[in-house]
Amino acid sequence: MSATGLVRVFTDGGNESRTQYIHRVKLTGLTPGQKYTYRCGSKQGWSQNFTFSAMKAGSDWSPRFALYGDLGMKNAQSLPRLLKETQSGMYDAVLHVGDFAYDMNVDNGRVGDTFMNQIQPMAAEIPYMTCPGNHENKYNFSNYRHRFVMPGDELSDNMFFSFNMGPVHIISFSTEYYFYLNYGTRQPVQQYNWLINDLEEATSPENRAKHPWIVTMGHRPMYCSNRGKECANKESIIRTGWPVNHSLPLESLFYKYGVDLMLWAHEHSYERLWPVYDRKVYNGSMEEPYTNPTAPVHIITGSAGCKENHAYFTNNTAEWSAFRSDDYGYTRMTVHNATHLYMEQVSDDQQGKIVDSFWIKKDQHGPYPDRDFRDNRFRDTDKFRMGQKKKGYTAFSINDSDL
Repeated sequence: MSATGLVRVFTDGGNESRTQYIHRVKLTGLTPGQKYTYRCGSKQGWSQNFTFSAMKAGSDWSPRFALYGDLGMKNAQSLPRLLKETQSGMYDAVLHVGDFAYDMNVDNGRVGDTFMNQIQPMAAEIPYMTCPGNHENKYNFSNYRHRFVMPGDELSDNMFFSFNMGPVHIISFSTEYYFYLNYGTRQPVQQYNWLINDLEEATSPENRAKHPWIVTMGHRPMYCSNRGKECANKESIIRTGWPVNHSLPLESLFYKYGVDLMLWAHEHSYERLWPVYDRKVYNGSMEEPYTNPTAPVHIITGSAGCKENHAYFTNNTAEWSAFRSDDYGYTRMTVHNATHLYMEQVSDDQQGKIVDSFWIKKDQHGPYPDRDFRDNRFRDTDKFRMGQKKKGYTAFSINDSDL
């Protein structure tokens, strides 16, 4: 088998205007579950051989993930353990929840080159799925856009996508659209409209029966209890939308469509939350809080290791915070079947010790109870569509004066 791809010229925005040629190849006709050996190159030279297994077909299997964010080129403490576990066949995919290399644009992109070589033993053999973080923002996220190719966004025109893997539907989106408005105000609106469309499709009876778990991944968390102003801000822009008109809120959107689990990073620590909505805890029961919870579960996993070191916690624990660790480490997730999802936190500081673990168990998946958000502005997501009419609401758009 051979395949011909396309090449894009990437010129870094640094003072050297350094140019690279990014090659992208799409393989089709693969046999599900089959192991393949491949190499990349041309008459001018070839890479070493790599192997990968094509994704299994259907939803009746149990995908295993490594989850983390904030992995730098320097002080990448968790990386050796992750590489070893990946090469032993422990994972089916990696979810990197933003912040790469610290930073990929540094030294005219050479830090990005080194980082990509560091993760190559993983990324060459299993899907390395990503979302952008604040450390990717330089030159309108150009290093991130060119170095990572995601499904449905092969030309890197957007920074949001979704995919199915076994019984789970995973949605990756950019929290950074809410902060870097110097790059434009239409992008967050387009993403919000895409999220609505994707969630509507994912929650159709047919699709939710095949892929009942819905998991989102975005870099900056809605909730956190670390020191610093971002965690002290109870009205996170990601959670409640932009100030003044509170447009494009994500918590009410994800709640409305019954998202099961939200993955975050940004804080250089690990934090597990109780099922929470609008700062209120909605455990399944006192004895089994994660059995049939009536709100989404949040996990912050940003402690893989980088030059900025740990993020420490406040002394007072919020009522929605269930467990915290500032050890370097990463998270494992196995989606066992339609009803059981398992997570555990690995401490690299403690030589791979499991410092936290829990199961989310759901007899059925779907919308959560219809609770009033504290402010009715947050309740209906359809009015935030742009250029469409939906369920009686007039199309809504964002003007710079609204922000």
